[in-house]
Amino acid sequence: MKINFKKRIKIRLLASPPKYLRFLYGRTVWKVSTNENELFITFDDGPVPELTPWVLDTLKSYNAKATFFCVGDNVRKYPELYDRIRKEGHGTGNHSYSHLNGFKVSLRRYIKNVFEAKRYIDSDLFRPPYGSLRFLTRLILKSRFRIIMWDILSMDYDRSMKPRQVVRNVIGNVTPGSIVVFHDNLKAKTNLEYTLPRILDYYSKRGYSFVNLQERLENQVGK
Repeated sequence: MKINFKKRIKIRLLASPPKYLRFLYGRTVWKVSTNENELFITFDDGPVPELTPWVLDTLKSYNAKATFFCVGDNVRKYPELYDRIRKEGHGTGNHSYSHLNGFKVSLRRYIKNVFEAKRYIDSDLFRPPYGSLRFLTRLILKSRFRIIMWDILSMDYDRSMKPRQVVRNVIGNVTPGSIVVFHDNLKAKTNLEYTLPRILDYYSKRGYSFVNLQERLENQVGK
């Protein structure tokens, strides 16, 4: 099935957001400045028992570290998975308590939801679900969180996207320091199971290391 023109434009804008879009979000982290071949893989929406253990096993087989932007309600339901993520040397971040769209709910409800998630997630990193973040919301949250966006969105969650296209979304855009988004949720399961091992294998063979973003940013602050 061919992808129509509008779909191609959407893929291009989301998979690797242009500089003007990044500018509109102000002081948020889109990429890590590095002189090394380092890749910062992140996962949104988990943890869930149907997929997160497989993700962790796959990362371990490549000696790869990642950062998981967790939904607070999932951490509440599956604390053992959250504990495993941390014990295996991965970072975590806040992805709100119930995956709210910041453009569709009140500011008060959104902020409350983020801080509800903080009860379960030990991290000062925050990634807004859907990338939706109002200007005032950002101003309020940035005093307590480091807001993390992305350099590359795999679009693994899009069920109309063929797995090979998801791979191309990543490989066609990665540069050293890229922050790449995958999803450990059921919607992304088929695409992720195809894509993740191929991405890890491809960049391992090219001398890349896969780095815990939370740890890297904490170390930068400490210097």
